[in-house]
Amino acid sequence: MSSNSRVVVSKVFAKGDLKAAIEKAVTLIGGFPKFISFGDKVLIKANFNSPDRYPASADINFIRAVIALLREQGINDITLGASSGLAWQPTEKVLKKKKVFRLVQELLVKLANFDEGQWVNVPINGVYLKSVLITKAALEADKIIYLPNLKTHSLARFSIGLKLPVGFIAPFSRKMLHDEYLEEKLVEINLAVKPTLIILDARKCLVTGGPAKGRRKKANLILASTDLIALDVEGIKILKSFKAKNRLDLPTWELPQITAAKKLNLGVQSEADYEVLTG
Repeated sequence: MSSNSRVVVSKVFAKGDLKAAIEKAVTLIGGFPKFISFGDKVLIKANFNSPDRYPASADINFIRAVIALLREQGINDITLGASSGLAWQPTEKVLKKKKVFRLVQELLVKLANFDEGQWVNVPINGVYLKSVLITKAALEADKIIYLPNLKTHSLARFSIGLKLPVGFIAPFSRKMLHDEYLEEKLVEINLAVKPTLIILDARKCLVTGGPAKGRRKKANLILASTDLIALDVEGIKILKSFKAKNRLDLPTWELPQITAAKKLNLGVQSEADYEVLTG
């Protein structure tokens, strides 16, 4: 079956020209014009969970390259949004440490510190969550681009695309995620907000611990997709390729985040539903 009729995950070797590698990853799944149109209000959601160095948190240069590519498509209304993990609040402190204020001034893009914005109660009717308080910035965007990192997580087992929208919900409401069924609950947040495009920065990854500390490994890859499940599955495969002590001991498709996402029809149901294109 052709890539035009199936979900595609691209996997591109990235060592050298970062911008070119990102562009190639997106081109393999259809190219930026397929997903983003002139005049779109675009929100970029990267991982600024903590002030720790990449890959615990986003690499500023990766974000810079993505924004440059959007500019080349004529996209001018770009917002970079963030809300840090509870243990590292306030978000402003993390953004300062990661030099995000300097970045947005340099690139002339807007910055949305979700903690300082408005929250909207969005009904989702999940198994565990019936509604979530979502930042208004996510609901007002025409298109949302996820830029997750690749890492293991001491509580959620892994943190890639499915977990990224935890940063969209109000910090004071996140505590209920940790009561029980953490992995299933965080996946349900995806019922409220859906990305247009996901670009995974897998040049480096955390293969133990996480989300802030752990053993770093180089994978030298960038992945892109529109499907959260397919992208996360391919990311998990990369994490599992390194010999490390972590919580990825179950078969990939039996990990709680993946099984919960399948039940909610958040993406593909099996590897037969998508193809991987490499470059």
